[in-house]
Amino acid sequence: MRNNELKYWVGFSKVPGIGRVKISQLLEYFTTLEHAWKAPAAELKKAGLDLKTADNFVNLRTRISPDAEMDNMEQYKVKALTCDSSTYPQRLKEIYDYPPVLYVRGTLLPEDECCLAVVGTRRATVYGRQVAEELVTDLARNGITIISGLAKGIDSIAHRAALEAGARTIAVFGCGLDIVYPAENAKLAREILEHGALISEYPLGTRPKADNFPRRNRIMSGLSLGVLVIEAGESSGALITANQAVDQNRDVFAVPGSILSPASRGTNHLIQEGAKLVRNYVDILEELNLAMMAQQLEMKELLPVDKTESLLLKQLSREPSHIDEICRNSGLAAALVSSSLTMMELKGMVKQVGGMNYVLAREMKEEYQAAR
Repeated sequence: MRNNELKYWVGFSKVPGIGRVKISQLLEYFTTLEHAWKAPAAELKKAGLDLKTADNFVNLRTRISPDAEMDNMEQYKVKALTCDSSTYPQRLKEIYDYPPVLYVRGTLLPEDECCLAVVGTRRATVYGRQVAEELVTDLARNGITIISGLAKGIDSIAHRAALEAGARTIAVFGCGLDIVYPAENAKLAREILEHGALISEYPLGTRPKADNFPRRNRIMSGLSLGVLVIEAGESSGALITANQAVDQNRDVFAVPGSILSPASRGTNHLIQEGAKLVRNYVDILEELNLAMMAQQLEMKELLPVDKTESLLLKQLSREPSHIDEICRNSGLAAALVSSSLTMMELKGMVKQVGGMNYVLAREMKEEYQAAR
């Protein structure tokens, strides 16, 4: 995208009431956001903005300088990813209310697609701290990127455990990326920048208001394959993230705790309502079809996809196919199909679901998707 157009995406992100839907309406009517930014109120209303939003924008834009916003972003080394860009996280676009602009400090890498949100109480018990450190360390060592919210308690513990395991972690802010909240986590935020990213839907200068954080939570769950709740009381904000994960068709995992502990009442209730009970990290990896993640990453580097595998990928779907059917449809010899499917399973491309039936892996790598 031309830098000249990008600055208007950034400008509109500072206007209350103009989100993804209204941005789409403006683009459909004006073709570019530059034209929309400079349009009179009457044209904005024709484009689909309601009277209040259009008038509010016309008044606000005299006090917003898109050029100054871009200069500020350059100073803080912040990138703006627009929802029409190939660099925008594709999984986030699966949720209904994904933000039109995502602000990023640090780096987002392809392997961050295999990520898990870890959330919980700000007042972690000794039990919660121990469980968070152990689970996150094991998940991180198996190639999982850890996403959390940089809050006190479980969030901070999860970020630190990932960093200490030498893994990637991403913090989602409820304010602009020029403000670290809570301030006591400034050092942690700097460490995350070196081994991951800080992201926010809020433009620079946005203060950490209380109502920003429930909306922030939907991004944490939206980016992730699932949400792990370590410890949560009955009114914990972590339960909001879990509920949003359910709405987004994400897996929810919860760590059981003592029925006498207030810090576990929320997680125990989640399990009662259908969240997956977690005893160890393997429970999570198996549920997400990532149990062989570390081995698959190594195997992928050593053995890229070949022509036989590419042909077999075209024969498979999310529905089980018996090996005999695969042989018939592919025209390949049974011995070749059998050996190739075994190797493809090791590489995380397919999964055997019993009785010599195979399906495409739930989270197949991007290069394997392209080979189909």
